[in-house]
Amino acid sequence: MALDTKLVKIKDLGTVITGGTPPTKQREYYGSVIPLIKPTDMVIGQRYIGDTEESLSEIGVKKFKNKLVPANTPCVVTIGTIGKSCLTKEISLVNQAVNCVVVNTVKYDIMYVYYLMQLTIPTVKSLNSGTASGRENVSKSVFENIDVRVVKDKKQQEVIGKQLSEYDSLIENNNRRIAILEDMAQSLYREWFVNFRYPDNANGNQKLIDSPLGQTPEGWEVRPLIELVNFKRNTIKKGNVPDKTPYMGLEHFPRKSIALSEWEKVSEIGSNKLAFNRGDILFGKIRPNFHKVGVAQVDGLCSSDAFVLSPKNAAHHALIAMVTFSNEFVAQAVQTSQGSKMPRASWDVLKEFSVPVPAQYIIEKFNAVVDPAIKQIRVLSLKNRNLKQQRDMLLPKLISGKINLNEAN
Repeated sequence: MALDTKLVKIKDLGTVITGGTPPTKQREYYGSVIPLIKPTDMVIGQRYIGDTEESLSEIGVKKFKNKLVPANTPCVVTIGTIGKSCLTKEISLVNQAVNCVVVNTVKYDIMYVYYLMQLTIPTVKSLNSGTASGRENVSKSVFENIDVRVVKDKKQQEVIGKQLSEYDSLIENNNRRIAILEDMAQSLYREWFVNFRYPDNANGNQKLIDSPLGQTPEGWEVRPLIELVNFKRNTIKKGNVPDKTPYMGLEHFPRKSIALSEWEKVSEIGSNKLAFNRGDILFGKIRPNFHKVGVAQVDGLCSSDAFVLSPKNAAHHALIAMVTFSNEFVAQAVQTSQGSKMPRASWDVLKEFSVPVPAQYIIEKFNAVVDPAIKQIRVLSLKNRNLKQQRDMLLPKLISGKINLNEAN
């Protein structure tokens, strides 16, 4: 038996707040007190975001105190690329492209409202009024007056929210395991290839010689990145691939992660894209997406706003992945970006990035640790994709009250 429902507007669910952004030139507003959430910090299909690119200072918190939202506030992107959403992990400021629903917890369950917002995104997209720049745009007044059908009884909402949350809790547990594996791999890379404390030189006794990287161990080569990778620019026209071909836009990229396992069908995109293969390294080349780097888990297409790199030698795959994930490589992309309105990283500069290459036996020892981690990350990330698909199949039936979980149990 279906649950009783009623029709309300989004503004009836709580208080709708549109965010704001401190002037970027006034750096006194920026610091490390509370996160500033931008659409680029959100990842499609991920409930809570990781670290944000920027945060507010105490001065910034005071300046925007009326726009701050509490922890566990559902947020929806309504300007730019509509389709992303998240829950805040703590008190936060979102930027002006995002509308938040501070839920009235007397009448509504927070998790139920969060998942309700997922179901509402197609409606939000359909109400796009556009802007002069061609960006999608849904105003606060339009957003908060969208009609939504909700389950009347709050206890039943809580049961639904809990059921859907169980999927996301499993996903988040897998993400924590992925983060540990990635941190381990990056730490090992830094220890061996930046600090040069590798197994045969744990005490730093090996002779160092001058190189483009400064002092490096004798016997190591320092080679430009372009000598180690193929820079792939295979442009595919929309009509030349099957509809089910995986497509990854920059909105599907997490922040620096080996696990690139989010995608949509190519039939849902409109312009020409770049082809990539499983194992290729994808790197967002437009600011503020320089931190978006990952290893593709399938063959597919990606945004033309990404670099696609493929190691020439399979034995160097883990090393190249860690190089492109490194803070130094990302910093180089930021420092050498060109253009005023939409700065882009320059491949002509990045291709000369210096990479230390040791003897083959050291590479083999490194791979013996890092390759299994990369494989385990692939398993976990694809498990997450399956969990998201199961959750999304259940979501509309549960939110609309068509399935009564109390009766099912």
